[in-house]
Amino acid sequence: LEERFPRVAEIPFDSDRKCMTTVHRWENGAFVSFTKGAVEIVVDRSQSNLTSQGENNLNADEFLSVSDRIAGYGLRALGIGMRIWGRIPDDLTPEAVETGLTMLGIVGMLDPPREEARDAVALCKTAGIKPVMITGDHPITAKTIAKRIGIIEHDARTTLTGSELAHLSLDEFEERVEHIRVYARVAPEQKLKIVKALQDKGQFVAMTGDGVNDAPALKRADIGIAMGVTGTDVSKEASHMVLLDDNFATIVKAAKEGRRIFDNIRKFIKYTMTSNSGEIWTIFLAPFFGLPIPLLPIHILWINLVTDGLPGLALAAEPAEKKIMNRPPRHPKESIFSHGLGGHIIWVGLLMGATSIFTQAWALKTDHAHWQTMVFTVLCLSQMGHVLAIRSERESLFSQGLLSNKPLLGAFLLTFGMQMGTIYVPALNPIFKTQPLTLPELLVVLLLSSVVFVAVETEKLVKRKKSGTTG
Repeated sequence: LEERFPRVAEIPFDSDRKCMTTVHRWENGAFVSFTKGAVEIVVDRSQSNLTSQGENNLNADEFLSVSDRIAGYGLRALGIGMRIWGRIPDDLTPEAVETGLTMLGIVGMLDPPREEARDAVALCKTAGIKPVMITGDHPITAKTIAKRIGIIEHDARTTLTGSELAHLSLDEFEERVEHIRVYARVAPEQKLKIVKALQDKGQFVAMTGDGVNDAPALKRADIGIAMGVTGTDVSKEASHMVLLDDNFATIVKAAKEGRRIFDNIRKFIKYTMTSNSGEIWTIFLAPFFGLPIPLLPIHILWINLVTDGLPGLALAAEPAEKKIMNRPPRHPKESIFSHGLGGHIIWVGLLMGATSIFTQAWALKTDHAHWQTMVFTVLCLSQMGHVLAIRSERESLFSQGLLSNKPLLGAFLLTFGMQMGTIYVPALNPIFKTQPLTLPELLVVLLLSSVVFVAVETEKLVKRKKSGTTG
């Protein structure tokens, strides 16, 4: 067909016109233009339709009815019209060429959503993320697809067309915007209006797009996501991130990964600041109880570099918590110390300090010459117990299992071994000013070091009881 009827001109697709036209050489030296696009647009620009008996007067209602039936099956309905020209039109504009058409028919194209789309939408809803479909498709097609993947149920009020949107004032639209789940026959520039309205209602908006006209909405959105495969360079430059596989389910996976990363940042802060708080309380409180300075500078340096460093870094490898996508989104301006993090740092740090001071007071009272080594070790191992206990905000370590974060387990064992080395390797004793502990002393140290772990696990147990969960 391309060789027999070569293309000689083209009027590209435009989202405002919702159609495109190509001009080809025809028989007997004539030319023909073919226009394809939204059925209602092609019908509106046609004056007849072609049948097996020749041209008939156009029955617009019949074509529109067929288009609605096709759309009801979730197919994209595409209208096709033609016009014969004696010569190439001098005025190759849509107004001159896309008029007086003969309607050829309607094509229904199947463009099914990906299999994982429905599960991704369901996960979004569980996570408190409201998925909204914005498309240039026929409203019935859009609603059918939206129902299939779970974006809407049966409420007609959740759908709005571009023409309806154009006639709404900003105030009227903002009253409805939080309830609309499907926008059909929407022009790209109307995406910007949708984004602004949602943001004015206090929503945090992520917007996807691939065209040049999508750029303003992508730039205005809190998270603009351009398509990596079909997206234009302009849309990619205007966006905050690029979706390499053009798959909506990947966005949901990214949201889950983002929550995991944020959780692990909180855990790292919780661990390091609690450890530092414990050191401060230990050194600060000792003089008030008439006790000598419990830790030497070399001890503090060791704790900060080794005990804090290795396990803290390994927390970054902590996998996502089991119900991480069952939580509502956090407010962007919410403090990272919210939800009890600040309080945890204070009380657990104070508990570490109190345990260390108790160890020192008991060891001095019972004439243990190795009291400073005992305090040093209790503080180090208390932090080790703490890092295991804070791997989850609510779930017990015993239900998580030690092997679910192998880097952390390795860091724990390495740090524990190095701490024992500072005590029992003779060459290290002069450097760290430590002495080998007897077996009874070591058992006391291990017992006192477990206080923080037990306390934090008890805190999580109370949280689970209050929320009615187990694990």
